[in-house]
Amino acid sequence: MVGVRDLDPSASPLDYYGYELRRLREGAGLKQSQLGDIIYCTGSLIGQVENTKRVPTRDFSERVDAALGTDGHFSRLVGLVLRSVLPTWFQAYAEMEARASYLSSFQPQLVHGLLQTEAYARAVLGVWTEEGLDAKVAARLERQRILDRDNPPLMWVVMSEAVLHQEIGGREVMRDQLAHLVALRRREWVQVQILPYEAGAHAGLPGEFNLLRFDDDPDLVYTEDFVQGYMTANPQAFREGSLRYDHLQAAALSVEESAARIARVMEERYGEHPEPDGRAVA
Repeated sequence: MVGVRDLDPSASPLDYYGYELRRLREGAGLKQSQLGDIIYCTGSLIGQVENTKRVPTRDFSERVDAALGTDGHFSRLVGLVLRSVLPTWFQAYAEMEARASYLSSFQPQLVHGLLQTEAYARAVLGVWTEEGLDAKVAARLERQRILDRDNPPLMWVVMSEAVLHQEIGGREVMRDQLAHLVALRRREWVQVQILPYEAGAHAGLPGEFNLLRFDDDPDLVYTEDFVQGYMTANPQAFREGSLRYDHLQAAALSVEESAARIARVMEERYGEHPEPDGRAVA
């Protein structure tokens, strides 16, 4: 077992989290099993987090804060921990994504990560290996928190109709994901357009891309392949990306028509029709 004195709290956010959890738990005079009883988990889980063998979730952190009276200390720290779980090459983009005032994206194959349900994200992230899957899913859900802020970024996503038909994670997972997309109509700052099959050849054929706009920083273009991501603030690249995106929006169905197309796919593939709040009814 790794003792608290063996942890270097400056080594990583996860090491610091584990160090602080053990320090404050012991300061409160609690054994691991006692803290576990208070926050409805096992003492073994407490030990695994303290020893950096397990990545904490936001829910875990909020319960620890409540139990130890740490005034949101772990709830604030867990964001850094979960961001450190992301691939090294993706972390810089995630930081910029969280600061952007306007996000626009073209997605030809998958639902955008910020709009994925937990089950859909689990199926996507676990396609190659389930090693560290819980932490990866938690990190993706953490990224989505920017859409719940008091002043969220405006997010506009154009997705190929193929995304609606590519069954990820099985029928139930995909049905719930489509219902979630329909329910996004309730969010003023999130807009989804579907690029229909009938659009034919289009400006997004080279692949997915993201455009990030900022109030005080240079705008960015982000693309990725199966190895890593590429981010640039080159004005000409952003200009070309913006033009491509304008063409994609023009070729896509309207926001209202897109919601109807998603609902139609749900009904045709799963025999269910979603209500405006996204709940599926037979």
